[in-house]
Amino acid sequence: MSVPRLFPSAFVPAQATKPFGRRSPITIAEANNADRSEIYALRHQVYALELGQHAANITEQLTDALDAHNIYLKACVDGSIAGFVSITPPGNHYSVDKYFQRDVFPFVFHNQVYEVRLLTVLPAYRNLAIAPLLMYAALRWIEARGGSRVVAIGRREIIGLYKKAGLRPLGHSTKSGAVTYDLLTSTVAELRQFANRRQLALRWLGRRTDWRLDVPFLPGEPCRHGGAFFEALGEEFDHIERQQHVISADVLDAWFPPSPHVISALQEHLPWLLRTSPPTGCVGMVRAIARARNVPAECIVPGAGSSELIFLALREWLNRNSRVLLLDPCYGEYGYVTERLIGSRVDRIPLKRENAYQLDPGVLESRVANHNYDLVVLVNPNSPTGQHIRRDIMEIILNRVPANTRAWIDETYVDYAGPDQSFETFAVSSQNVVICKSMSKVFALSGARAAYLCAPPAIAARLREITPPWAVSLPAQMAAVKALGDPEYYQARYRETHGLREILACSLRSLGLDVTPSATNFLLCHVPEDYPDAATIAEHCRERGLYVRNAGEISRLLGSRALRIAVKDDETNRRIVEILRWALQPQMTTR
Repeated sequence: MSVPRLFPSAFVPAQATKPFGRRSPITIAEANNADRSEIYALRHQVYALELGQHAANITEQLTDALDAHNIYLKACVDGSIAGFVSITPPGNHYSVDKYFQRDVFPFVFHNQVYEVRLLTVLPAYRNLAIAPLLMYAALRWIEARGGSRVVAIGRREIIGLYKKAGLRPLGHSTKSGAVTYDLLTSTVAELRQFANRRQLALRWLGRRTDWRLDVPFLPGEPCRHGGAFFEALGEEFDHIERQQHVISADVLDAWFPPSPHVISALQEHLPWLLRTSPPTGCVGMVRAIARARNVPAECIVPGAGSSELIFLALREWLNRNSRVLLLDPCYGEYGYVTERLIGSRVDRIPLKRENAYQLDPGVLESRVANHNYDLVVLVNPNSPTGQHIRRDIMEIILNRVPANTRAWIDETYVDYAGPDQSFETFAVSSQNVVICKSMSKVFALSGARAAYLCAPPAIAARLREITPPWAVSLPAQMAAVKALGDPEYYQARYRETHGLREILACSLRSLGLDVTPSATNFLLCHVPEDYPDAATIAEHCRERGLYVRNAGEISRLLGSRALRIAVKDDETNRRIVEILRWALQPQMTTR
């Protein structure tokens, strides 16, 4: 099995490039008081007996005054300490003060400067990636405590390790016994940039590390979504009146208003709805869903939007030892929660442009049959591609998923594909199929945040147990109930959406864009090479009040020339086309 490179070869010494071999995972944790005596003995073993920095002593331990307030992070293999690193918090003397005057540093020492020292790996473990793991652990520990700068002295023989981690030599060195050290520093932001360049390798290594620090292995950067148009309206809604002039085609909200029944009910009762606590378990909303979808109420789990349900269920089911299969591209929240937040092992089936991003059922069946996945996620219709797997094909796929593998079907856009395409009734009679249904995009309730899961009774019962009370607001519950009671209104809007989408697709193709066929309320387009790239086009569109999504932010597989555009009403679609015509001009790249 190939091993992703966590750092270039210059970073890790030749004997330290093998992450694990056949050993147990490396445990990274903060050393406790009971570990101190062992660490001091190991310091004596390495720095006195091996390196000759200090004289050997009869106690066979090395310690100093800094140990009164230093923090040690340890790396263990099979329960034994294999390496460690020390962190000196601000507000105290640093070990560098023993060798250098403060005037050699190109910065002022303050309460956000941390020192990293004593990076040590025992000889028996130097074939493992312990050194880079400890360096990264020190960065995460310091980041979590608001540190802004790191200072260190690095042993010259392995100075490349420090440099490739992002630390910069200051051109000063010192000798301690037989060991020569170079002085280094960097800001935490610079160190983070270096780490971010190795995200794939870090995630791979993280899945194979028993990480026990009080800070997540990866920083909690939120999943990127659309919604940039709020920069024009003001995040505190200072210029909400601009909504008439801003085209929010970077998110996939419905172009039509909610059912008149929804609007009438909310307008009539709004003051009461805002000041009144909602039903604790969303009982009325659940009954309305069950009635409209012809499923048992005990199979419904309500939530404040599909993202909340994704976070709820996946964190309940998965852990770092779990295996997950996703489509690529698909809705970014799934990769974020499974891979970055939980740390599960995530495999992906790449969807290819030459096949119009359609899923090959045979490929999916083969992958599921030959791997013991805990969860398979299918977004159908898929976002950002707009492709839909027909019900007859999907039924064959789901019937072949092993009983010990959960199948999660995200049907956020399925109502656009047809009234008979949902798998809710299939899910409730299965043992392992869960349907995720947002009410945002098809019921025009994105701002209300209402959604639900439809699952077998046992799965639904457990998820309801861990659902907090009042999960959905009272205005959202009422809006959901009224929307579900007006299917004729929405079916008419879906038919209109299909017509608007096809007209928009034709207009975009007339501009030279390669438009992927879609079953939804949005279109994925590829921009030819002689036009500006997607990021440039999106930037210039904003100048004229049009916000479109650079789809490359969703998946690298889409490249730098893919745009996702929401379908709007006829007049707005014409404005979209005219603004794009202007932004697509080749000279825009050099403006």
